[in-house]
Amino acid sequence: MLKEMLENCGAIKYGEFTLTSGKKSSYYVDIKLASTEPEILKKIASEMSKYVESDKIAGMELGAVPIASAVSLETEKPFLMIRKESKGHGTEGRLEGKLTEGEKVTVVEDVTTTGGSAVETVKVLRDLGAEVEKVLVVVDRNEGAEKRLREEGVELISLISADDLLE
Repeated sequence: MLKEMLENCGAIKYGEFTLTSGKKSSYYVDIKLASTEPEILKKIASEMSKYVESDKIAGMELGAVPIASAVSLETEKPFLMIRKESKGHGTEGRLEGKLTEGEKVTVVEDVTTTGGSAVETVKVLRDLGAEVEKVLVVVDRNEGAEKRLREEGVELISLISADDLLE
C-alpha cells in the first residue's frame, strides 16, 4: 500500500538522476514530496513505529525531520533533529532537542543508497553519548547502506526496498 501511495503522489520518478552519493540512477524517490502529504506521512509513521523500542527518535535535516516528527507523534517519544553541519552561532551544536547520555535512539531516514547520511547521523548521536542500534528508512535503494550500517553495529530496516519499487 505504501508503494502505491508513493507512486500515486508522484514521489517515484523515472529518468536520469544523480543521487546525493554521486551515483547515477534510472529512478528517483522523492520522499520529501510524499512526506508533505498527511495521509502518506501518517502511513510512514505508523509502519516505522512498529520497530521503535528506543527512548527517542532522531533524523538528519531536511528529509528525515518530518518523518522523525511524525514517528514521535505516533509513538509519543521525543525526537531529535541533527544538523548537517554546525550552525556557526548560538551553541554551534549539531543537535536540536534534549539528549541524555546513555539514551537509546532510533534513527529515521527517508532514502538510503550507500548509507553515508545514516552513518553520519549515528556517529553524531554516539559522539553525544547516545546508544544507536537501529536505522529505519522508508526506501533502501540496496546499494550498500545495509552493509555499511552493519559495519557500525547498526541494523537497517526498510519499509520498501529498491526491489519492491522496480518489480
